[in-house]
Amino acid sequence: MRAAVARRDRLEVAELDDPQPGSGHVLVKTLACGICGSDLHAAQDLRRFIELTGRVGGPGSLDPDRDLVFGHEFCAEIVDFGPSTERRLPIGTQVCSFPAIVGPSGPQPIGYSNEFPGGLAELMTLQEALLLPVPEGLSPEQAALTEPLAVGRHAVARADLTGGEVCLVIGAGPVGLAVVAALRERGARPVIAADFSPTRRRLAEVAGADEVIDPAARSPYAGWGDLGIPTGVGERTLMDMLGMPVRETVIFEAVGAPGVLQSIVDGAPPRARVVVVGVCMQPDGIEPFLAVAKELDVRFAFGYTPDEFATTLETLGRHELPAEALITLRVGLDGVSDAFAALRDPVEHGKVLVTH
Repeated sequence: MRAAVARRDRLEVAELDDPQPGSGHVLVKTLACGICGSDLHAAQDLRRFIELTGRVGGPGSLDPDRDLVFGHEFCAEIVDFGPSTERRLPIGTQVCSFPAIVGPSGPQPIGYSNEFPGGLAELMTLQEALLLPVPEGLSPEQAALTEPLAVGRHAVARADLTGGEVCLVIGAGPVGLAVVAALRERGARPVIAADFSPTRRRLAEVAGADEVIDPAARSPYAGWGDLGIPTGVGERTLMDMLGMPVRETVIFEAVGAPGVLQSIVDGAPPRARVVVVGVCMQPDGIEPFLAVAKELDVRFAFGYTPDEFATTLETLGRHELPAEALITLRVGLDGVSDAFAALRDPVEHGKVLVTH
């Protein structure tokens, strides 16, 4: 089979042996696969990526000197079954799957395993028990957005919204757009998105943002007073003492670059909840005094649960999420290397899909 292989610090299209489904596995043909920001981080510095995932006890193991095929945001079609499978879905069924599989060495993450190639290959093996059929009428490209949109759903769940909060999303790349879409699905209002890219601000509006902000023109944190949100600790304390209603604020960090979290700590109003969903791979720092004095609640979100993944696919099947509009580029396997390069300066792109 053909695959885009991470090999010797570069991506190249190569011929690999077809995968053979093991016990409980299903062989599938990849139909569409997204390129994730985590793939970009891993491709840029795989040894650093391996070191960090090892420190948190991530499943599986990666050898940076062996071939690696990325791709965990996929839709595929069943073509064959391995031993000890129930065959509950017939050959030809289009499926999505939580990107994990159990192999001889234990659980492995699809797309970050030397043993199991991801969706940037023509063929994959998946765990039969994790397969979800694609709803009728949903295209493979739209179904491939299940995984990134589930990330946004999980981040919003981590925010513990009670209703009435002002929600600010910093960064309107694929993760930020997924957060915006999940907020709109929850009925949150207003939803404000900030990004330097005009393309991404337009996509944020499509995803459901009530307002978009160009940080080069004005600070995303400058409008709290207009929304009735106290910006000073003293003002907030006095309002609480007098029993005056205060609108709460939730800020989502969806950039994943050094310095962004500090800018949020500096610009957030007192008692704001901050959900960090952008994946920063470099050391970063904040001024704790500001966060302490404002009593900020900073929490982190990563991935999603199997239930959130399944619910996202169901929601896509009801065409309740603007999936098609978020796709800005489609390439084949031969265009993967150029697509990775383009996404390192991603101002013109939302979601990039590799189609087969």
